[in-house]
This record gives sequence, C-alpha cells and structure tokens, in this order.
Amino acid sequence: MFDYSKRTYIMGILNVTPDSFSDGGDFNNIDKAINRAKEMVREGVDIIDLGGESTRPGHKYVEADEEIKRIIPVIKELKKEVNVPISVDTYKAKVADEALKLGVEMINDIWGLKKDKDMASTIAKYDAHVCIMHNQDGTNYDGDIIEEMKKSLLESIKIGLNAGIKKEKIVLDPGIGFGKNVEQNLEVLRRLDELNSLGYPILLGTSRKSVIGHVLNVEPKERLEGTIATTVLGIRDGISIVRVHDVKENLMAAKMADAIYRK
Repeated sequence: MFDYSKRTYIMGILNVTPDSFSDGGDFNNIDKAINRAKEMVREGVDIIDLGGESTRPGHKYVEADEEIKRIIPVIKELKKEVNVPISVDTYKAKVADEALKLGVEMINDIWGLKKDKDMASTIAKYDAHVCIMHNQDGTNYDGDIIEEMKKSLLESIKIGLNAGIKKEKIVLDPGIGFGKNVEQNLEVLRRLDELNSLGYPILLGTSRKSVIGHVLNVEPKERLEGTIATTVLGIRDGISIVRVHDVKENLMAAKMADAIYRK
C-alpha cells in the first residue's frame, strides 16, 4: 500500500465518538465525519484512521455492536466519497470483520492482537494490513523499557504471522500514552530509533496527547506545536507513519523533515 522508503505517510484521525480526549463529539454524526474526511483529503492525508470507541485513559468500554453501529455507516460513505485507504481503530475481531467486509485496508489494534484471540485470523482472512501497538496494564516494567517493549511487540508479531498475516503488512506502534507514565513516554520518544532493529515500519501517534500537555501545560487543542516537534524528531529516528489530528501542519513539517533526514 505504501513505499516507506520514499517519504513519511500521514494518518489522519477521525473519531466518531462522543468522548475522545481531544475531538470527542466533534464528528460523531455522519455528515460531520464525511466533511472532516474530505477536508483531510484536501490537506493531503494518506490514510484515514476511523475510531468508534475512545481509548483515552479511563474511557468507557463500548460493546462491539455499538462500535459497529457507529462506524459502519461512516465507512460506507467514506468508500464512496474519498479515495484514500481507510484504517479502523479497534481491538475487537467482530468489529474488524464487519469493517474489512466493506474494503477497509488496515486494522489499528491498540492491544497488539492480544486482547481478542480472533483478531489476527480475522485480519489474515482479508489479507489486510495491521498496526500492532505496544500496550500493557499499568506502567511497571521489569527491566529496560525499550527491551520490554521489543519483547512484547515480538510476541504480537508472532501471533500475527502464525495466523497468516503477511510480514510486509505489519506496522508497529510504540504506544505513546498507553501503559506508560509521562517520564516513560519521554524516554520512549528519546529512544525511538532503537525500535528499528525489529525490522518493521514504525507508526508514531503522539497527536495532542497528555505527555505534550504535561510538558507544555496546555489543553488538547493547543498541542499542535508540541505534536509537530515529535513528528519531526520521530522522522529523524526513522518512523514511517505519523497519526495526527492536524493533517496539513504535520504534513508540511514531515515534508521538511523528509528533505533533511531521508537520503
């Protein structure tokens, strides 16, 4: 789907939820969601990541049927109205199956194929792409955080490969803001380049997250500059995709960073 050797790709966030930490309620009807998707396409987005359940800290669990009810009408319209790949942000195999039936190209699983035992085989059945994120309950690590993350990600990769997901369709996400406190998030960002040894493209998702809010002491919608800083530094360290709310601004920063850091 992408040639990661050429440039950094931009994944635009489209949450059709009432309670996401930054844009909850902004696009939770179909017209608003489609208009926002079209706006992102005009701004140069490469892939749209659609979410039907907030995954912010302390979020309220959403049943699979409710998540399907939220996202399926939007997917149907997106497939008619925009000409970019669609990713669905879910850790539930039932939701993934309904989305993939409609031609969704990627599943973005915040639990790295470990929460739902049927997720990997569902993705493999449709020969789809997957973003495997590092996540865990709590913020305790037995040893070096990056080495622990590598171990966990390798376990997730093994689950995917054993289920039949193709290696070239796997992307990894270090999971900034998930199973990590502020200092741990900063350490992971400081050492992102060490994840390249796993041999897979890396997706970085820091957009408007609390680690930026903590450092800059600003509210979610005031975290653009902090997000751009992580985008540029991530590109320096070899990431392939950035997942962001603000497409236009991060795309311009990525183009500049690509010109400097990519040979």
